[in-house]
Amino acid sequence: MKCDHGLRRQAIVETLLGDVIRGRLAPGQHLVTQALADRFGVSHTPVREALIALSGMGVLDVSPNRGAIVRRFTAAEVREICQVRRALECEAVRSACGRIDPDRLAALRDDLGAMVGVQSADRPRFVARARDLDSRLHDLIAGSCGNAFLAEELGRLTLLFRAFRDAGWARDQSRNDYRRLELEAHEHLAIVDALLRGDRGGAVRAMSRHIRAGITYWSRALPQSSSSTNHQRSSRVASD
Repeated sequence: MKCDHGLRRQAIVETLLGDVIRGRLAPGQHLVTQALADRFGVSHTPVREALIALSGMGVLDVSPNRGAIVRRFTAAEVREICQVRRALECEAVRSACGRIDPDRLAALRDDLGAMVGVQSADRPRFVARARDLDSRLHDLIAGSCGNAFLAEELGRLTLLFRAFRDAGWARDQSRNDYRRLELEAHEHLAIVDALLRGDRGGAVRAMSRHIRAGITYWSRALPQSSSSTNHQRSSRVASD
């Protein structure tokens, strides 16, 4: 962890977040500051700051008496997270429409188009590319929305959103299931095409469909014990 203080904290947040969402840290598990400091080779300060950040995302319960306890994520909570994300992202794309450099959108569209029609045998090597394009699109929209508070709030939750995304891809890769690759490319293309047309309403609708589609994939990424009781409900919501 030979990096500056802020990057150390972020690296700890990202690692622990992935551990929680993928079930490597069990619900109810008590996180000990000293043990984490030893694990990451840092002082207590970045560890405490990371635990506070994770508490703000709803990943941990932190109290003076009990310390940090891992929370259980359920499919119902994934649905609620997606509802919040949909509200934020739809407002961001509505505000960003007409503000984004058309050349940047056109370049993004070309890159997304290359993701459509990828042969099945080649799909595994395109997953990293799909993650990169997803980040590029959402970062471009957030950075162009003209609302500093909205952009900051999206940035605060970005680690959480992308941890679910990456857990979803990891699950699909473990099952050699790459159907999401082309589906997501089409969802992204619909957003970019609407932005290129200056169609604010179309961009909002395309973004809303994209976020709703994530409910099923994010829920499936949860450890089975967390998601099984609510999976059917989540699937119904995603198909509404």
